[in-house]
This record gives sequence, C-alpha cells and structure tokens, in this order.
Amino acid sequence: MNYNHSQTKRWVRLTQAENIPLREGRAVRIAGLDIAIFNLGDRFLAVENKCPHRGGPLADGIISGRTVVCPLHAWKIDLESGQVTTRPEENPCVKTFPTAVSDGVVMLELSVAEDHQIALQPSCASTATQTLSAMSATD
Repeated sequence: MNYNHSQTKRWVRLTQAENIPLREGRAVRIAGLDIAIFNLGDRFLAVENKCPHRGGPLADGIISGRTVVCPLHAWKIDLESGQVTTRPEENPCVKTFPTAVSDGVVMLELSVAEDHQIALQPSCASTATQTLSAMSATD
C-alpha cells in the first residue's frame, strides 16, 4: 500500500448527532470508503466498516464498552485503536478515523491527496509499529 505524504486533512459532515442512537452504529460511504460511526454517549468513534476476519459489517455489531462485536463471528474490535482484542496473536486491525461534533453535526476527518482523491489512510498495524519504534528509541 502506498501512503501519499502530499495530503491535507479535510473534515466531512456526516449527519446530525441525533440520527445515530446511543450505543449504536451507522454505516456511511464517503468517496468509496465504507465507514462505521458509533455513538458511545460521550463521543463518536469511526472505523472502517469491515471486520478483518470475514468482512462483517461492523456498523451492525453490538457495542460493548469501547469495543464493537462483529455480527458474523463475534470478533471484538477496539473502536479507539482499531485493534482486534479477541485475536491479539494475529494482530489484525481496522483503520480508525478522527471524529468531532460541531453544532450538533458529526464530522469525520479524512486525508485528501493533492489530486483531491481521498488518500489511503495508514493501517493501524503500521501506526502501532511506529508507536512501538518510538517507545523503544526512548528506552
């Protein structure tokens, strides 16, 4: 996967916050990306809407704390990190997206390349590796 470093961040309006019920998820499609957005009560979290196991629709899953349980085979995904918590030995993950609420509207931040295409987001595995590398360098 090529990650385009010549990009800017762009906030995209999704929906009124009231349209996503408490402790539920909704699927949205933006520029070819399938994203699941979840209302945790005190915040909204967004991840790619595809379980790394068999592609189950995470927006249809059950929220448990800060995780969602995939409706197909019960894999648990941490909505903050994107990491699968039920299979840590395999290190699978989903991409996460920053969210915000402005004037009652749920917003999603996307990386946009210079050619105005949605840039590929870095995978959570590469983000975790970068974090671990940075931590090792300080030890």
